[in-house]
Amino acid sequence: MGKSDRRIDIEEFDGITVATLLEKKILDEANIEALGQELFALVDKDGRKKIILDFSIVEYLSSAALGKLVTMDKKAKTNGGKVVLCNIQKDILDVFRITQLHRVLVLCSDREDAVKKF
Repeated sequence: MGKSDRRIDIEEFDGITVATLLEKKILDEANIEALGQELFALVDKDGRKKIILDFSIVEYLSSAALGKLVTMDKKAKTNGGKVVLCNIQKDILDVFRITQLHRVLVLCSDREDAVKKF
């Protein structure tokens, strides 16, 4: 997979992986599937335990994408890890609240706040 095909940008610091989602609109099924594969690989292939998902670029997110986030959260917990989401725009935050996912997923205002969750 070439760098331009990637849907997340990975940074590593102090044992924490920060994955920045690179697409403004995560809507179509092919993109969501590819994004899910990249996210799941962080846990399944790389064995990462502390993961921050940075949503600062994301403007729209489909319900199918929410499913991938829940699955990733479960995978991480099963492997003794934790996923924290940050920099979520208000419209997407509203969706998390309406769907009650703010009770399932750890949501933070920014990276600094997210780092404190570990």
